[in-house]
Amino acid sequence: MKKLIITKLLVLNIIFVFAQAPSGYYYSANGKNKAELKTALYNIIKGHTVRSYNNLWTDFQTTDKRADGKVWDMYSNCTFTFITDQCGNYSNVCDCYNREHSFPKSWFNDATPMYSDLFHLYPTDGYTNGRRSNFPFGEVGNITWSGNNGSKLGTAKSDLGYSGTVFEPADEYKGDFARTYFYMVTRYENVVASWYSNTEAKPTINGTTYPAFTLWTQQLLLIWSRQDPVSQKEIDRNNAVYGIQNNRNPFIDHPELAEYIWGDSIAFVWNNGGTTDIDEIELLKPKIYPNPVTSELRVNSEDLRINSVEILDITGKKILGTYSLLDTHYLILDTNSLPQGIYFVKILTDKGLFVEKIIKN
Repeated sequence: MKKLIITKLLVLNIIFVFAQAPSGYYYSANGKNKAELKTALYNIIKGHTVRSYNNLWTDFQTTDKRADGKVWDMYSNCTFTFITDQCGNYSNVCDCYNREHSFPKSWFNDATPMYSDLFHLYPTDGYTNGRRSNFPFGEVGNITWSGNNGSKLGTAKSDLGYSGTVFEPADEYKGDFARTYFYMVTRYENVVASWYSNTEAKPTINGTTYPAFTLWTQQLLLIWSRQDPVSQKEIDRNNAVYGIQNNRNPFIDHPELAEYIWGDSIAFVWNNGGTTDIDEIELLKPKIYPNPVTSELRVNSEDLRINSVEILDITGKKILGTYSLLDTHYLILDTNSLPQGIYFVKILTDKGLFVEKIIKN
């Protein structure tokens, strides 16, 4: 796994050559991590040029055009012609394409400027879009409907951390949508906490400015971002949207930013594209075992001092915890009282916060 991650980072470093923002664009985000880094990025990308919803039909011809001149649809393998195949009514897959709010507009009550922000709006097959509805992104266990490019709808996988209906995009676009969601909770940091008031958003949004996501969503999006690195399609689209809206998606320019805000690099500060050594992260990261756990959970950190350990349920509610630890590098938590299910272990150390998912048998 470590070799795979290193290989992906090498690929990302090559991509950075072609995905550069204007000189100094991210300068004010240097030397920060976690919530502070997210806020710095918000201040960089806020205040973009707002397009009308009707303008998007024209904008898509610049932002989402395939090499053959057809519509680039991430929900299907349909071949749509711009303008000619705009929805309209539809009854089947490939009838027409429409404007998909990949971050459902009902989650933010159809408010502007989110409503027409190109960074989360994509041209997609109307029928598939309708099947996706307002369900959260996730990984499907029991499939109830399948699209024609690998997308699917159904009950979430049993180990996902969420038990409702989810929409799973095709593997080749999972990273695209992860970086879209990272953008949304960052660009709209000033209002994202209020989106929790919408019941449909609650599986994904937790009612905070940071981390903004529910734990299971946060972990899943990080996995998708790692497994599906930035593509040339995303780079080209980022540049095209920048030409229209005058702001960028930082998580396309520098996908490692997500790790410094939510992921494996939160114990470090970000420095304009600098990549933390993966071996160093693996050495510092506290070890938790066994997983699945039965009666005892052990937390071991040879290099970091553990300040507190909490076990949270999938909604983020604290179930167990221990605090005010003094110079502790190893501890055991009694988990006999935990019901079977999926939980998150939150470990606060002297170098940062780490979160891991566990299963209780």
